[in-house]
Amino acid sequence: MGKKLYVGNLSYEVDSSALEQLFAEHGTVQSAQIISDRDTGRSKGFGFVEMSSDAEAQAAISAKNGQDHGGRALTVNEAKPREERPRSGGGGGSGGRDSYSGGGRSSSGGASGRSRN
Repeated sequence: MGKKLYVGNLSYEVDSSALEQLFAEHGTVQSAQIISDRDTGRSKGFGFVEMSSDAEAQAAISAKNGQDHGGRALTVNEAKPREERPRSGGGGGSGGRDSYSGGGRSSSGGASGRSRN
């Protein structure tokens, strides 16, 4: 299995094909994906590239991290596992929404509760 890399600070014009070409000189690119905003479809300025081996991934990190591409210094490093993000972000996000609306009721209810005591 290959090594997945995070590629940040990309120009919004870079698409998945251009991202793949950017890393192809360092080995076999198994996949290249630009992350887009789900509402607007516009690039979020980062993506992921999966190289076919750890050695190719390390070569790509060494060569591309901090390098200028389209007037921007790229950030390239090993991607963190996807499983960790939705749990904390998704749970925190929905929990945050619930706690905000619930928090408003609780704090006013809490103030009433304090008045009664």
